[in-house]
Amino acid sequence: MAKRRPNGGGTITKRKDGRYHGAAYVTNTDGHRVRKFVYGATYDEASEKLAKLQEQERNGVPVPAKSWNLGEWLGYWLEHIVKPEREHNTYAKYESKVRLYLVPHLGKKPLAKLTPAQIRVFMAALVREEVGAATRFEVLRALRNALNRAVQEELLTRNVALLVDMPKVSKDKGRAWSAREAITFLRTARSHRLYAACVLVLVLGLRRSEVLGLRWQDVDFESRQIEPVKQVQREKGRGLVLKELKTDSSQAVLPLPEFCARALEERRELQALERRIAGERWKQEPGQDLIFSSVHGGMIDPMGFSRSFGRLVSRAGVRRITVRLARHTCGTLLAFLKVHPKVAQAVLRHSQISMTMDVYTHVVGSDEREAVALLAELLEDPLIG
Repeated sequence: MAKRRPNGGGTITKRKDGRYHGAAYVTNTDGHRVRKFVYGATYDEASEKLAKLQEQERNGVPVPAKSWNLGEWLGYWLEHIVKPEREHNTYAKYESKVRLYLVPHLGKKPLAKLTPAQIRVFMAALVREEVGAATRFEVLRALRNALNRAVQEELLTRNVALLVDMPKVSKDKGRAWSAREAITFLRTARSHRLYAACVLVLVLGLRRSEVLGLRWQDVDFESRQIEPVKQVQREKGRGLVLKELKTDSSQAVLPLPEFCARALEERRELQALERRIAGERWKQEPGQDLIFSSVHGGMIDPMGFSRSFGRLVSRAGVRRITVRLARHTCGTLLAFLKVHPKVAQAVLRHSQISMTMDVYTHVVGSDEREAVALLAELLEDPLIG
């Protein structure tokens, strides 16, 4: 005989197959009262599940109005949450991880029944498929973010992906240039039309998108300040776009050392010459006034800038590194330029002057004298080409 349930405690009945199912009225995410069922091999198991369901109801946590599988939720999350709220490049990164890895392996799994064990099996499968650790890290991060939003939307009570350890990614991303290597590179790049951009990357540590988004109104030659507020990015279906920088820290006002100011003044003269040569072919939207424009006034593709940088590196005969790594040379160069530590602190965006002094005091070695001589020669050279 079935045990008597208290009023409001729902019902539990035995099925013909010997299992038990419980039922109770709860509120779903659409705000409707619906009858929800739970199942168990024994009466006590069904009673325990029913008690959890009713505890959620008492705590104001609604049950999902729809039984999502993971693939459906990921598609909804990308289209209606990530795409309208995040940068295009962030959306593109998440979309590729969902399409290439998450949906093929886990897309048919019920969202509410996803377990840490299933995710671990999935991550192990990626290892067997020889997917790199950095990619596996991004895949799991995308899944964590998607499930976090499902918890916020009250479709889940917990994020099971948080129980799965993130893949370990090697932090060895290469070594930035020494002062000697950086100055050798700048001497070779002296005649290139994007020489000033290379100077800003190496001396101020600006990212390539920040450098390419700089406008003349962002530079104050009298106060010796520069304030990046825009960036150039390539978006699928739109091409190159000029966008606001993401964070306030990226938009910090930076001191403009004399070396950088001279390079920018030369760039202004060269751009005026390019504009005269282009004539009617010069096309630049009103208000852009980009410092680093193409020969016809348009925006420069960040990937194109990286290719130009790579060719200059090869020509200089120095150790090959990326633009991203090259910008970490700025602390060393600021020391050789004898920029005041307080100014360098602002450029490097250090919270404490002791961090800056630590960089300055470590700029020593057998190449120091040669680097200083190379830098002095570079500063004295007139514009070439």
